[in-house]
Amino acid sequence: MIEVERARSQSAPAQETLLSPLQVLRLYAPHDGSLMGALESRIRHDPQRPFLRFRDRTWSRGEFHAAAENLARSLFARGIRSGDRIGVVSRNHEGHVLLLFAAARIGAILVPTNPEFGVNEVKYVFSKAEVSAVAAAPECLDTAREAVADVPAAPWFIGFDAAAAGCVSLQELIAAAPGAELPANPGAGASCLIIFTSGSTGFPKGALHSQRNFVTAGEANIARLWLQPDDCVMTVLPLFHVNALFYSLAGALAAGACCAVMERFSASTFWDAAVDTGATTVNVIEAIGRILVARPRSEFRPQHRIRVVYGARADVRDHFRKEFHIPHLLTGFGMTEIPGVCCAPYGGADLPGAMGPIGRHPDPQRPWAQCRVVDDQGLDVPDGTQGELWVKHPIVMQAYFRDEEQTRASFEDGWFKTGDIVKRDRDGVFWFITRKKDIIRRRGENIAGAELDRVLCEHPSIVEAAAIAVPAELGEDEILACVVARPGHALTADDVAQWCRDRLAPMKVPRFVLLLDELPHTATHKINKQVLKNDASLKARAVDLEANR
Repeated sequence: MIEVERARSQSAPAQETLLSPLQVLRLYAPHDGSLMGALESRIRHDPQRPFLRFRDRTWSRGEFHAAAENLARSLFARGIRSGDRIGVVSRNHEGHVLLLFAAARIGAILVPTNPEFGVNEVKYVFSKAEVSAVAAAPECLDTAREAVADVPAAPWFIGFDAAAAGCVSLQELIAAAPGAELPANPGAGASCLIIFTSGSTGFPKGALHSQRNFVTAGEANIARLWLQPDDCVMTVLPLFHVNALFYSLAGALAAGACCAVMERFSASTFWDAAVDTGATTVNVIEAIGRILVARPRSEFRPQHRIRVVYGARADVRDHFRKEFHIPHLLTGFGMTEIPGVCCAPYGGADLPGAMGPIGRHPDPQRPWAQCRVVDDQGLDVPDGTQGELWVKHPIVMQAYFRDEEQTRASFEDGWFKTGDIVKRDRDGVFWFITRKKDIIRRRGENIAGAELDRVLCEHPSIVEAAAIAVPAELGEDEILACVVARPGHALTADDVAQWCRDRLAPMKVPRFVLLLDELPHTATHKINKQVLKNDASLKARAVDLEANR
């Protein structure tokens, strides 16, 4: 524990002259914990500082606040009230952010969803949420309209970028706002977001979060990344996901920094965007890190200013440090339901592959998460022993929206049951093993699919991999490894098998290997194993390494 505590308590490296997280937070006046309250406290400090960049426009704090208030007046005039839901289906857009703050100002709730969804998926989300209005990008408008066509109380439509038939533009709502007074700010306890989970094992569930959760998560992100008021947080992850919302956007709000919103992640233009926006920090996920490492170095712009990347995994860290010249590479753990639980400490001991120790708030008087590792009976297991992670956290969802059964099933005496199998070492660092539902049962042993994925991805000729269970002839499971070769690299099933034999116990070596051009991904660029598991043809198409034995 001594090493971790030393890492957590040390200041930023000597060559950096950064304010401490608590100093950053204390730059701003106390507020009520609501989104608008937090923004107004930053405006009192300096209304002209940039808050939001999108495409060619930069909004100052004051300009953004005025536009969000006008938008709130128009929403209220059109019948949106506290507790009402507003759906969004679009790639990242400044309208996401304006609507979030405007809705929060009157106590309404934003329901962002994936612009790649088809009609049935959008219909499920918006029907479950019973949205009163829908904001959509032009390319998503037809899908959104069809999705709510048979809803009894038809929502009205807001268009991003431009108006269309039967649709009022966001710009028009802001410009033509009535002068009427708004109701009182609903405060920190009011709900502001419903974020639907991926639903890979069933119907998606909508995690309902309060304004306090959003603001508190942003404050914690100051401590996580040592965010500074002059930082530019480049946001490439989608704004229907907890990472972009609760870490990037909320972190920029809390630090008084600027959030540069990209419409989507683009590997070919990533470094250009970093230079053009003046980005100093960016959050990525595993696949993005690997994609950037695999891209031609001619795309890299050495004059970028990025000093910290959150989400760079162990297999890309050397590339990011030595080739991309980014000194601070951090990882952590959180979920849609419980954002920001653990994080490797900024400027502290390198913990590649770890979830990290339990995080903290900049204010040491503000309590943070409690974590337990338990067995199947809910009893704590010793350090070094695998078990399910249970969490109590000041940032926990209020409920799964209108799903009391799933909400009850997810908690035990106030502890949120994550479904993740982890272990905690003697220094208090947590290490992810696998999802409880990603266990492969082979020859009487439990094998973590995530462990196999990690070993496979360490192969120099593999860019992505996913190990899944397929039925064995005599019951239980066999292991099928789906792999994607790096461009220009020759790779065979025997190469993959030998790599695993040299590094894994015999029972963990895949029996089946399937070379694919690409793997399916979720909207947040994670490999979608459920799609692979649902494809019954994979086993027949794969090389059976035991066929000739």
